[in-house]
Amino acid sequence: MRKMKKDTNKDGRYRTKREDVLVRTIEKKYGVNLKVRSDAQLHTVLKKYGAASLSQLLRKVHG
Repeated sequence: MRKMKKDTNKDGRYRTKREDVLVRTIEKKYGVNLKVRSDAQLHTVLKKYGAASLSQLLRKVHG
């Protein structure tokens, strides 16, 4: 049996992330630089990038 990462569903998609999670947590976990303050919350960054979810945000950042 394959061991699944805790941050993905069985079909491989990212789980819904709480919008009050801090940017520093996302940057550390996913290895990205979102170019905002590390104490900003996810919902603020989603608005800045025009993304509806963490998955969309990561796609926009990674190109």
